[in-house]
Amino acid sequence: MPRVTRTSAPDARARVIFRRLRAEYPDAKCSLTFRSPWELLVATILSAQCTDDRVNMVTPPLFERFPTPEAFAGATQGEVEEAIRSTGFFRNKAKSLIGAARCILHEHGGEVPRTMKELKEVPGAGRKTANVVLGNAYGIAEGVAVDTHASRLSLRLGLTDTVEPVKAERELMAIVPRRMWTDWTHLLIAHGRAVCTSRKAHCDACILFDLCPTGVQERRRSARPARASRG
Repeated sequence: MPRVTRTSAPDARARVIFRRLRAEYPDAKCSLTFRSPWELLVATILSAQCTDDRVNMVTPPLFERFPTPEAFAGATQGEVEEAIRSTGFFRNKAKSLIGAARCILHEHGGEVPRTMKELKEVPGAGRKTANVVLGNAYGIAEGVAVDTHASRLSLRLGLTDTVEPVKAERELMAIVPRRMWTDWTHLLIAHGRAVCTSRKAHCDACILFDLCPTGVQERRRSARPARASRG
């Protein structure tokens, strides 16, 4: 088998990247806490522009107060806003949660739908949210959930040429095997938090360095001697 390097075809590198990350982060999984597809849908809506840790602090008392879609559907906007205020953008999120609950009750018999088309029509649930729910609640791989970590690392690794989520997802779906789609996001999130962070890419500690064109370029730049200033 030929050796895979940073100049190899993207699909070959993607498979090697997945295997290395799976070995490095064997316990990587969805970091949102949930007990049902509905709870995961709510948590994912709340996670927009908010950390998963914060969402996991908010959801236990939230689900105690509003344990079912019926409870959310019957709540007032102000009640939900009060319960989720610390997640940010709480007015829009409260509106989405109430709308999602009513949609699921009235159009889906109280069950979170299992198709991308139906989930995308639920208020507050775009394609990324639908991918998270389908992949983690139902084990259905319809696409790749592209969050900030997945988009940043995929770009740095030369697997995509954009951080725009929809386009980046299409590019990843073309090179990452379908069986890896759901776990791909979890693994890149784990690596993005631990090593390849948004503030600094710790290339010296990266198990993907030899596969990463961005890391090689950064090391070359840092190794160049500074030019003497002309006085």
